[in-house]
Amino acid sequence: MSDLSRRTFIGAAAAVGAGLAADALPGPAARGAGRAVGANDKLVLGLIGCGGMGAHNMRVLMEKPEVEVAALCDVDEARMPGDIKNVTEKYGKAPTIYRDYRKMLERKDIDAVIIGTPDHWHALNLIHAVEAGKDAYCEKPISHSIVEAKSMAAAVKRYGRIVQVGTWQRSTPEFTNSVAYIRAGKLGKIVLARAWKTDPFAVGNVAPTTPPAGLDYDFWTGPAAMLPYAPNHVHGNWRWFLNYGSGMTGDWGVHMMDIALLGLSEDTDLAMPAEVTSCGGRLAYPTDDRTAPDTVQTLMRFAKPDVVLHWQTGRDFPGRPDHGTEFVSADGKTLRVWRGGWHVMDPSGELIPPERVEPTNDHWQNWLDCVKSREQPRSHLASMAQTTIVCHLANCSLLAGATVRWDKAKNDITGRAGKETLCYSREYRKPWKLPVYK
Repeated sequence: MSDLSRRTFIGAAAAVGAGLAADALPGPAARGAGRAVGANDKLVLGLIGCGGMGAHNMRVLMEKPEVEVAALCDVDEARMPGDIKNVTEKYGKAPTIYRDYRKMLERKDIDAVIIGTPDHWHALNLIHAVEAGKDAYCEKPISHSIVEAKSMAAAVKRYGRIVQVGTWQRSTPEFTNSVAYIRAGKLGKIVLARAWKTDPFAVGNVAPTTPPAGLDYDFWTGPAAMLPYAPNHVHGNWRWFLNYGSGMTGDWGVHMMDIALLGLSEDTDLAMPAEVTSCGGRLAYPTDDRTAPDTVQTLMRFAKPDVVLHWQTGRDFPGRPDHGTEFVSADGKTLRVWRGGWHVMDPSGELIPPERVEPTNDHWQNWLDCVKSREQPRSHLASMAQTTIVCHLANCSLLAGATVRWDKAKNDITGRAGKETLCYSREYRKPWKLPVYK
């Protein structure tokens, strides 16, 4: 380790994390408190989950003058040196290092946390954070299951915390323009929405081995089922294993279907499908280690509004970007949007000049502003729980091999189909336990 010796790391981690049992929680004095952040105060942040999107979000936020990063937490010491170096160079002092995020949450001086852990950790990280009085910027998809998403949304509401989810497309002009255009009725009556993403990810076949010395693999596994360690199952690749992630449907569906849902809704209380039917499997990479499907076709029927949403992952989308969202009107016009652009086409495919709306501030600044104002950010947790649940419903149908039905008023699946799948809920590995809020 070039920037932090292993001895220094282990010593620092032991000093701050010793003696904390796996099912311990922040003490009552720490829960629900939270320092009041004034308009001119520095917002003191901690990062849970170094490297990857956690580190990216931290670096973006570090460019904001109202932010100071004080602490970093990860169960793998190999993930931390770059982040430690960035924080130290920015603020002239090293951050405090933690192996157990709950010890970080006990600190009264930390106002909010960035959650950049794998999906199977998001529920515990976030619920424990809001219980401790912290606001949060949480990576997407917010949860590993429907039950987790519901409990997370209820916990955030219960403790009155400000949580922004990392679906930053809600803050970029091509997507905000598209949603505004659809909501204004300029395309006409929408009868079909499409969302898609190419899935090119093969992780290969790697035999189980001993975890590296710097990785606490038991803690990394956390509430998930304990499986033999293999290096191609962890950092980054965990997305393609249903024990930890939700495949491309969760990873990118939460972006592309989110835009479809926003366009079909009047505000951030999203329209939800009544029926969801999926088919697919590991068709492109049948011998790969990954357990998540690489090919998915999902049809969702909505009652309010009366429309169909088609979600698709696969290998080839000729004539279209490798990801995107489309809205199709009753008279055959189509609005297509992707990262970097959008356009409107008449039924013959000719482009129609679109109208523009004013740009927004960036996604991270929107969160900071809302932490101070206590208003809801663009990707607030309640709304993103709905999008995440839609992604899980697609996977529930695929795994159950049956149509899954959703009741928005009851906020739950009706009937048994889908409820016995990993995407609906799972029993946590002891001693971890999901705090249930309703």
